Amino acid sequence: MELLVEVIQSLAYATAWRPLSQSEAKAGEIDRKTQSDPQPLFSVSVKRQASSAESPWKSSAAFHTIFDPEDSNYKVYTTVVWPLIDNILKGENCSFFGYGHSGSGKTHTILGYDFQDTQQLGLCLAAAKQLFDALQSLNKENKGQQLGIGLSVFELRNKSAFDLLNNRAQCHIREGSDGKVHVRGETEVLEGGKVRVRPIVQRPCWEFESFKRVLVQALGQRATGSSSVHDQSSRTHAVLELEIVSQVLLDSRHALYDRQSELVPVGKLATDIRVEEESKGFMQTPDGKWAPNPDYKINQERIDAAEAEKDRFEARVKAAEEDIETVLKLSGSPCLGAKMVFVDLAGAEYYDRNATQMQTIKQAAQERQEGRQINSDLLALKEVMRAWAQNQKRIPFRSSTLTMVLREHFMSTRKGNSGIIVTLSPATEQYEATLNSLKYASLVGAAVA
Repeated sequence: MELLVEVIQSLAYATAWRPLSQSEAKAGEIDRKTQSDPQPLFSVSVKRQASSAESPWKSSAAFHTIFDPEDSNYKVYTTVVWPLIDNILKGENCSFFGYGHSGSGKTHTILGYDFQDTQQLGLCLAAAKQLFDALQSLNKENKGQQLGIGLSVFELRNKSAFDLLNNRAQCHIREGSDGKVHVRGETEVLEGGKVRVRPIVQRPCWEFESFKRVLVQALGQRATGSSSVHDQSSRTHAVLELEIVSQVLLDSRHALYDRQSELVPVGKLATDIRVEEESKGFMQTPDGKWAPNPDYKINQERIDAAEAEKDRFEARVKAAEEDIETVLKLSGSPCLGAKMVFVDLAGAEYYDRNATQMQTIKQAAQERQEGRQINSDLLALKEVMRAWAQNQKRIPFRSSTLTMVLREHFMSTRKGNSGIIVTLSPATEQYEATLNSLKYASLVGAAVA
């Protein structure tokens, strides 16, 4: 895999050329050149074939390192991700995105396909392995809370989320009262009118082998679609969140969920009582206005008692939230609660305006619709990255479901702790898609440089 790494103000950038398959080699290879600029940085120029008379397209100078086609995933990992592992152990958050058209190799890079060969592990598993090695040393020094990794895996398809650790259960994306965007599971109605809204499943793992087993099972739930480019194309955005956790932290969060579920019926009862009393205490006059009902006196004591009970349960929720903060502060491990997020973006879709009718027919209506939604998400992601890197007051997170979900990751990640890996196909028959991927990378790079 030939890879170019770009380091700019806010994002570590990588662009990867995957090897040609045997069938692609017969059709020819894109002519590509890497040019060094004084910074010293590299720019990339491409044209359909070496023999073509067309002028090559040239990217901006932004790429920092070039990997040869025979370089392993592990070498990519040590260059792009490994330098940020220390940041995680210091308590900072990091995020990495895999971007590229269908069949360009981004899933191989982010997730990997060979889960046994340590040299070919995807960036996510390689990071988890190194984190577990570091946590093992910390756990020997710290006889209190033992640290592990909590794994959450979900995918976004069209405008819905699906929990891959819960049999692809459909989830809801909601903005909470705290102003943060949450991915929530189904609402459960419990005894006594309690209502529990579970967050997306997080599976705690205390050793690397169990983590790998859980991740592989989750990825087996991922949806693939009928892309005309790749018959196992990822038609979803997969989000993998790795968080440093302890059992004490997990227990305190479950206690918060219980306190929240207890508050729901109490809060609803207080609202119902207020509405009931006020509806009896006022009456509509013939002219359509509202006036006090002389035949009924509002029972303010009843309202106050219900509100006092609600306040008591709200205080219990607040106390549970404070307990979580206390666990994080007193753990003695700054990395507790730190997150590393990997996003395997759905295959970007481009349409060759010069394609023949037969080539156009290959795409079904559903695939075209999915492609439009994917492209819309990726455009929104570019605009968010641009606004975020430039510290603009308004960042358009609401432009798509994808950017809404990633909002908290962006807001909690320090500049310089994020990276994008743009994967490319060298096949001549995929030249248009490759060119557009390069243009996308160049636009993002120019926006955040």
